[in-house]
Amino acid sequence: MSKDTVHTAEVAAPTGATATPADAGDAGYSKDLKHRHVNMIAIGGAIGTGLFLGAGGRLHTAGPALAVAYLVCGVFAFFVVRALGELVLYRPSSGSFVSYAREFLGEKGAYVAGWMYFLNWSTTGIADITAIALYTHYWSLFTSIPQWVLALAALAVVLAVNLISVKIFGEMEFWFSVVKVATLVAFMCIGIFLLATRHEVDGRAPGLGVITDNGGLLPHGLMPVVIVMQGVIFAYAALELVGVAAGETAEPEKVVPRAVNSIMWRVGLFYVGSVVLLALLLPGSAYSADQSPFVTVLSKIGVSGAGDVMNLVVLTAAMSSLNSGLYSTGRILRSMATAGSAPKFTARMNRSQVPYGGILLTCGVCVLGVGLNYLVPEQAFEIVLNVASLGVISTWVIIMVCHLVFVRRARAGLLHRPSFRLPGSPGTEIVTIAFLIAVLGLMWNDPEVGRKTVLLVPLIAAALVAGWFGIRDRVARTAGQELTGPTK
Repeated sequence: MSKDTVHTAEVAAPTGATATPADAGDAGYSKDLKHRHVNMIAIGGAIGTGLFLGAGGRLHTAGPALAVAYLVCGVFAFFVVRALGELVLYRPSSGSFVSYAREFLGEKGAYVAGWMYFLNWSTTGIADITAIALYTHYWSLFTSIPQWVLALAALAVVLAVNLISVKIFGEMEFWFSVVKVATLVAFMCIGIFLLATRHEVDGRAPGLGVITDNGGLLPHGLMPVVIVMQGVIFAYAALELVGVAAGETAEPEKVVPRAVNSIMWRVGLFYVGSVVLLALLLPGSAYSADQSPFVTVLSKIGVSGAGDVMNLVVLTAAMSSLNSGLYSTGRILRSMATAGSAPKFTARMNRSQVPYGGILLTCGVCVLGVGLNYLVPEQAFEIVLNVASLGVISTWVIIMVCHLVFVRRARAGLLHRPSFRLPGSPGTEIVTIAFLIAVLGLMWNDPEVGRKTVLLVPLIAAALVAGWFGIRDRVARTAGQELTGPTK
């Protein structure tokens, strides 16, 4: 990208309205996402399998203090999304943080940001199709169908939805989010009723006594709470989708601030509130990683069909995650391709203005996940989940580094900051980056999962370095070229 292009981006108005987009990868998109779509994409990003399924195992390991872990990680997640929201209002882009990394950190920064995000979502996609297959096997009707067949079928359905149009993606994500929110609200109403009436759950009255009589907030000490931070961070992954979706909405200056600001209370209500309720209803030892904690509670009070309903909801959450992953990586890869740091075919768009090249590449990696489901069906989920967590942490760190440079340039008078801002800058960014790096370092204390994840860091770094040397000549040839229309 030429210096003139970067200068154009730096002096852009807060709405980013320019005849020629500062990021060539932004050309050609429709603006079909409405406020309700973006709003629900923000909700969907904050609610997923990390809560519906993962909270059970984490409650068993960490105890009631898990609510504190969700709160702390939720605050930092909000800082990341608020920083991204400010960048979006400065210059909306479907390339999102990759586009901002290119402007503020150079093409190497965009290359690392993009491929780590692709690593996150492609491996998360494998985890999602694995989860979908496992959840589907819950019903006897599907138990005879091999796990890999169900995984492939799920991938095919979501791929078809993504390729049709962004409006269809938005509608699908909207209704997925409605199902998740309605389920959580219904459970919380039931939980509050049980608490208010002191109705027995598994033979004991709910309340603070459930916590104090079973080891208090930290029944297993502080270290288990620290170790589960990695999983909690992963549970919040996809919040950054708001930034990607903003590139395909007609009024980002109105839509984005509302969506971003609402994330904080949603985190407090749905994540922290749900975990507090779960801890007050049953001791941590009653929950397990093999069952949704909501199913555990409902089954203890004799609600028939609870397993079927919650399994359907968890299945919906996994489909929502897969849907979002294909959507976001398609846009990110297109932004990279126009700069030469991703394969040229990933810049291609179909007649519906969907970047099908990048979506198909992500699907190609997910097909490898179908192979994992065939070869090691019992370990497929755990293998890819570890890799995905590294992508989440690196993406959030890059967003905060970009915002630091952005603020520094604004203070130098090189660009204009919108009125919607991250509070406490630059201290907020520095503390958030330190927290994320600390979470990565503390994974070493978990020999079963975390340590293996940390050991992947030098391998991934080596692959990124080798990849950069492989494409740097193409990036150099592409630099200075400005595409004013969609790549054919």
